[in-house]
This record gives sequence, structure tokens and C-alpha cells, in this order.
Amino acid sequence: MSTEITITLPDGSQKQAPVGISGLEIASMIGAGLAKAAIAFSVNGEQRDLSDIVNQDSDISIFTVDSDEGLEIMRHTVAAQVLARAIKNLYPSAKLAIGPTIDDGFYYDFLCDQTVSIDDLPKIEKEMEKIVASKDLIKKTIHSKNDAIKGFADLDESYKVKIIEDSGQDSDFQIYNQGDSGFIDLCRGPHLPSLDKVGSFKLTKISGAYWKGDSNNEMLTRVYGTAWKNDKDLNKYLTLLEEAEKRDHRKLAKQMDLFHMQEEAPGMVFWHPKGWSIYIALQNYIRKKQIANGYDEINTPLVVDRKLWEASGHWDKYRENMFITEIDEEHANEKRVNALKPMNCPCHVQVYNHGLKSYRDLPIRLAEFGACHRYEASGTMHGLMRVRGFTQDDGHIFCTEDQIESETASFIALLSNIYTDLGFDTFDIKLSTRPEVRVGSDEVWDKAENALEAAIKKLDLPYSVEEGGGAFYGPKLDFVLTDAIGREWQCGTFQADFNLPERLDAEYVGEDGTKHRPVMMHRAILGSFERFLGVLIENYAGKLPLWLAPTQIVFMTVTDEVSDYASSLKAQCDALNLRAELDLRNEKIGYKIREHSTAKVPLMAVIGKEEMASNTVSIRNLSENKTDTYSVEEALNLLVDSSSLPS
Repeated sequence: MSTEITITLPDGSQKQAPVGISGLEIASMIGAGLAKAAIAFSVNGEQRDLSDIVNQDSDISIFTVDSDEGLEIMRHTVAAQVLARAIKNLYPSAKLAIGPTIDDGFYYDFLCDQTVSIDDLPKIEKEMEKIVASKDLIKKTIHSKNDAIKGFADLDESYKVKIIEDSGQDSDFQIYNQGDSGFIDLCRGPHLPSLDKVGSFKLTKISGAYWKGDSNNEMLTRVYGTAWKNDKDLNKYLTLLEEAEKRDHRKLAKQMDLFHMQEEAPGMVFWHPKGWSIYIALQNYIRKKQIANGYDEINTPLVVDRKLWEASGHWDKYRENMFITEIDEEHANEKRVNALKPMNCPCHVQVYNHGLKSYRDLPIRLAEFGACHRYEASGTMHGLMRVRGFTQDDGHIFCTEDQIESETASFIALLSNIYTDLGFDTFDIKLSTRPEVRVGSDEVWDKAENALEAAIKKLDLPYSVEEGGGAFYGPKLDFVLTDAIGREWQCGTFQADFNLPERLDAEYVGEDGTKHRPVMMHRAILGSFERFLGVLIENYAGKLPLWLAPTQIVFMTVTDEVSDYASSLKAQCDALNLRAELDLRNEKIGYKIREHSTAKVPLMAVIGKEEMASNTVSIRNLSENKTDTYSVEEALNLLVDSSSLPS
């Protein structure tokens, strides 16, 4: 029996090592510096603690906190070891639930017999700092199911017992402890080898959360936090949070009087005149672009019989997220079950199917500003970013397999042009390939994936590949925007579908005179108007481009004597379809300027006796924070030129 194994490192190099070598020993074998910085390792892609051993030939990666994997492991340790221990120290009767990592941070859920509020976060943080200062070693032991249950039952940790009981495994339960503290926790790991490798952290907020996300279960307390390699990275992130708070579209919506939401219609938007003005301007712009790129706009029913959703496969897949209506049909002894459409795709196939199609007709590009409804849990909704009622800039291209590449290239060019017009000069592309569970032959998948990839390469655009991340019916491209403060937003998508045309019997007559199935390309640029408008408002911090601004200019009078002159200027703007307001209030001009600045009005015209006498307009630009004086004709020409839709 061999006493040695072969270790393959990420660079492809190989080393011989003794059977039973630990992760830390492998790091030491590579270099003393790496061993000192190492916090965990992976064996054939599976993350492990440094104390774990390797008994067979394996691919090995060593993680430090400088890597994405290492940073996530450190955050997991801060949550499951440091925060959880601090909670038990401060609230001994608290029952621990779960503590996973999330984007840029972590949280821990627990049940407490006393109220824990945001005012308690500094106290919890201080206790966490004391724990980290101990520099305790973190050690792991492995237990059987019965032993693990008994251990946590003895500690009255009922949630840990439930997790073990529901796990479906009988052994190998990992329990971590810290030095002689007496604190233990059940965790999948891995964790840092010791607390002295914890970086900089900050608790950020507190909220309620149902156990397992089920509103039928008890409400737990959830403490959120963030952790980074050092103070510099932490402070940079906290500054980003402060900036994001200033840009929060919900706060700006109140200042700008754009929309509101209320409990009588959860997850639905009540658009105010100014907010709807932005919506319509954006919709008109997208409509103009789509028409210029060969799309025919359609409109399909909001309520559709369940039979269509069953035929398309959505009834099984999306039933829990669909709003259902039942109608007593006249002269029928039965109820008709309908659903508010959660997506537009099956309805677009119905439009395509209406009439015989030839290969000469393809590609057919259909677009719809389609109103959709999906049930979202109340705890997941967030302003415009996640709603139950939304409108997609939806589109579907019906084409032949040979047209996939050219249609992909055309769509990316259109999307790129629109994103640039909207202020997003760069975006990332992810190509998601075939998942394990899929429909269609490998030959068809090869053709679709190669066509999408060839189109990206032809446009000389960078992209990343997400293996296995495609939809079950075809590969897809996702387009990720980066906003003004560096946050990423996945908005656009382009998906190849070989499944729905088959299920809904879409056909065309080919050049050979026989019937063929078209490929159905699903595409969206904004994704949904609601979410994209939220992103857009935050990207510009409310200071929208003039063509999108709900109020493009406000005329503010210094004295009542110039009211008629100011009114005439507004009337001239109205005649040119400019969005102008008139502020004749008997208030100081400084007060008016502050109020309209808060409302993010891009141009503010101050009208006094001097302007009236000289037939001029003094315009203050919000973004540039400067004032220039124009003749009335110059001002109107400037407004018309600056407020027209991008070409």
C-alpha cells in the first residue's frame, strides 16, 4: 500500500506528500509564508479546515484572506464563531439558529427572551472585540447524529437539534469550539484556524426573521454585519454604504414626489405624475430604439387560462408565485381557473402561431411592455427593486438555428447603445452554459452555445463563463451593469430556448418545404421598468438627465411684479412640450432654490426685474452648480436640444 500521494496545485505543478497530510502541512510544504497566511484549503474543489487530512491523490488550493474564498471563510467565522459567542455571552438564554455569509457580510439568527435592538449593536460589537482579542484556537470535532443531538439538547439549543434531525445524515456532524471558552457551535465550516486571523468587522443592522423563512414559524432576531481584511477595506465599504443610503431611491422618491407604496396593494407601485413622467419618457425611448431595430410591438392579455400555463410548463414551475383567479362561467357548472401572467413568453408564442410562417419571414422580433405579476414574500420586497407587479421591456425573437449568432450580435449592439445613452458605459457579460438537467440534444446545445460565444467574440467584448448556469431550455447571456458607486446590477438577459416552441407547437415552413421548429430567443434590456428605474435613480442620485427629468425647468419669481413674465416663459415651454413648473409663491428666492434642489430639478430659472427688463432668463444648473444668463430664444433652443430623446 502506497504511503505517498500526489498533490496537484492550481498552477499544475505536482508534489509528493505522505498519506494523511493536513492542509496546514501542505501549505508549509509549499512555503513558510503561505503557511503563515493560510486560513483553509480545498480538496478537489471542496473547502476544508486546515486541520483536515488528505489520504489520496488530489487537486489542492490553499486559501488566504486575500482571496474571495478566504474572505468568505473569514466572514463565516465572524458570524458563526465570534458573533454567536458574543450573543451567548451577553444573552445566556438565547437559542442559536443559523449564521451564514451573504454578499459583503453575514448575519446570525437567534431567539431571545429579551428585546435586542439596534441600540444594542455597539455592546455586541464590543463583546466581539473582546472575543477576538483572546486569539483562541478554533478546533473541530466530528460526531455521530445521536451524540450531536444529545450535546445540543443538553445545552437547550433546540434549533441546532432541529437542524441535525432534519439533515438526512447519520454521522460526520462538525462541532467547533474555541479554546477553553466552553462555546460550541454546529457548522458546515470551514473556519479560520484561530481568532487572531479575524480581520475588521462592523455590525450594521438588526431585523426580525422567521425560522426557515416560514411565516408560520416563530420570529427570530437577526443581526447583520460586514467583515473585511483590514480597516482600510472596511472603511471603504462603510463609506459606500453611506453613499448608497444617500442615493436610496425610496428616500429620493419622497423628495422628488415620484411614487409611493401602501399596505392595501403590497409590492405594487402607485406612480405619481412626476414618477410616471420618467416612466413614460423611458418607455418612449425604448420603443423608439426597438422599432428602429426591427421589432414589432404587441400587447397580450393580463389574465390567461391555466391551460396555457400547463402547456408551457409554467404551471408546475411557477404555480406558487402566480396570482390565481377563479370565475364562475355563465351557463357552466364549473369554475374557470385563470392566472395573472408572471411572464409574457407563452403569449408571444400564441401571436407567432397565428398564421403560417415561412423561413423567409424569419427572424420575427416581437416586443411588449408586458405587465406581469409574481408573488414575492413580504420580507423580500424592497421599493422598486423587488415588487409583485412590474412591467418588462420584454421581447422574443423567433429565428432559425443559423440566425442565432447574427441575432445575438444585433441584440448586444442594441443593448450596448441603450446602456450608453442611459449613462452606463461599461457592463459585464456572463455566458451560462448547459446545466445537468436540460432538454434538447447535445448537438443543439453545442450550436447554441457556440453561436452565443461567437457573437460576443465578434464584437470583441470581454465575458466570463458560468458552467452549468444556463436555463434548462437553453444557454443564456446575462448583462451586469456597474453603477456610479461601483455596485453591480444584473439587468439585461438573452436566452436561447428550444423547449417552448416544441411545447406550444410553434413551426415554420423551411426552404425544403417541410415544417421546422424555430428557436425562441428571450430578451430584455432593462429587465423591468420598476427595478431599472430604481437603479437609474440611485445611479444619478436623483439628478436625472434632462430628457428623463420629471420637471426639466422651474421658473421662480423674486417678486410678484414679474409673475406675468414668468408665466409667459412657462407657456412657451408648454408649447414646446417641455416639462416646466412655475413657482410664484411669496417666499424668499433662497428658500425656493433649496426646495427645488432637494427635489432634484435640473434647471432653475430665477426671474427678477432685471430679467424681465432685458427679456432674458438666468438659469441655475443643479449638476454644475452655476448660473448662466440667456436670451429667451437661446434658453428655449437650449432646452429643446438638451431634452430630446437620445438618437
